Amino acid sequence: MKRILSTLFVFALLLTSCQGEDGIDGEDGGIFVASSFEIEIDFNAANNYEYFEDYGFYVYPSDVTLVYILWETADGQDVWRLMPQQVTFDEDTANESELTYNYDFTQNDVRFFLDGTVDLSAIGSEWTQNQVFRVVVIPAENVDAVDTSNIEAIMEAYRIEAFEKK
Repeated sequence: MKRILSTLFVFALLLTSCQGEDGIDGEDGGIFVASSFEIEIDFNAANNYEYFEDYGFYVYPSDVTLVYILWETADGQDVWRLMPQQVTFDEDTANESELTYNYDFTQNDVRFFLDGTVDLSAIGSEWTQNQVFRVVVIPAENVDAVDTSNIEAIMEAYRIEAFEKK
C-alpha cells in the first residue's frame, strides 16, 4: 500500500510542475505572461480629451501598464514612443504652448488623456483624431528586465506577435 501511495504522490507532483502559458521565464523559474492590445482614439471636447478602456482580461494588482503612441512612420516602419510624450507649439517666440499625451491605469482600466498648456480646442485634428496606442500589461517583477522605452524589445521579450485591435 505504501508503494502505491508513494507512486501516486510522485505522479501528482510531476503533474503539478507542468508549465502553463508561454511567457518569460522568471528568475525563480516561474512564467511571466504579458497581455496587450492596440486601440485608436479620437479626443474631443465631448469626451473631455480623455478616453477610458477596460482591459478585457485579468490584471493583477502588481502588474504594470505601459502605453505607446504611434508617433510617425519612417521608411514604411511604424515608430512607437513610450508615453508620456510632449509636443511644443511655437506660436511665437514669446509664447510657447505644450501638448502632452499621457495615461494612467488601474487594475480595471487604462485612461488616455491630453494635457498641457495648449488650448486643446484650438489645435489641429492631426493631434487629436485617429491617435493609435499600444497597451502592454506586464508583471511588475520583470519590469526592470527589459528596456520599456523600446516596444520591439517588449514584444520580443514577452513573445507578443500581434496586438489585438479594439
